[in-house]
Amino acid sequence: MTPAKAPRKAPAKAPARTTAKRPVKPASASTPTVPTVPRKPATPRVPRQPAVKAIDAPPVQPVKAAIEAPVAPRNLAPVVLEITGLFKKFGLTAAVDGIDLEVHEGSFYGIVGPNGAGKTTLLSMATGLLRPDAGTIRVNGVDVWANPDEAKRLIGVLPDRLRLFDRLTGAQLLHYSGTLRGLGAKAVQARSDELAEAFGLTDALGRLVSDYSAGMSKKIALAASLIHSPRLLILDEPFESVDPVSAENLTEILRKFVAGGGTVVLSSHGMDMIQRVCDSVAIIVHGAVLDRGSIDEVRRTGTLKERFIELAGGETTSEGLEWLLSSSN
Repeated sequence: MTPAKAPRKAPAKAPARTTAKRPVKPASASTPTVPTVPRKPATPRVPRQPAVKAIDAPPVQPVKAAIEAPVAPRNLAPVVLEITGLFKKFGLTAAVDGIDLEVHEGSFYGIVGPNGAGKTTLLSMATGLLRPDAGTIRVNGVDVWANPDEAKRLIGVLPDRLRLFDRLTGAQLLHYSGTLRGLGAKAVQARSDELAEAFGLTDALGRLVSDYSAGMSKKIALAASLIHSPRLLILDEPFESVDPVSAENLTEILRKFVAGGGTVVLSSHGMDMIQRVCDSVAIIVHGAVLDRGSIDEVRRTGTLKERFIELAGGETTSEGLEWLLSSSN
């Protein structure tokens, strides 16, 4: 019966102690307070600091760019007429004294100044009619004096003190001008008819130019300067001796020319007309450019005439002419 004692050892296996250890596990369950550990990711705030610096740094550059922006050229169109260091002297008088100008494609550029300021001398050199003493003139990058034939194909000119072949009829003058520019007979005829109609000269084409009035002579000369479709049109006092109706008509033709990609440079004493028609202007006094830019930039808060008078030396007085008064007789 000794084998029956073996089962008594079974209670020794009582895992009461292991069950006693089970409450320890719930105690470890109290450690879920460790969820506070995720707070450690708060340390990623440190990398945010460089991000803040990166945000703060860029604004400095845009400010600089905004300051430097006005220095960049306002007009991005190609330069059609570039005049650099132009100088011309007659005797002891410097008619043009180191002028620099840039005229961009599509501009209606006005040049104003008092009598004897050097406007006509400047335009004569720009068109290859008068050789400068120093300086360069380029039309679409072509040097007017180094390559005159190539440069003059790009230019249409209405000079001061018109010298026309006045023993020709208007039609013959236009035909001669077109043929001289290399146009064929059909093209010359078609363009002559269109120009005559636009300028109101259709009925006068059969008459000698010597019989034209001063205003009509201006019109036929301007038509002749346009017949070869130049890219640059240089006009010296184009509205002188032209009646107001014809002047308005000429202005509209020139505006269409500019709208089509052409460029106009003109001199005039009509400040109101320059301010109304041109988009840019240069004021020349004693052979030097005293101000240039857009019309609004040059005239500032006043009119172009007021700004011109200011730069040209102010208005003159009539002191010493008391003998002109009827009361002094």
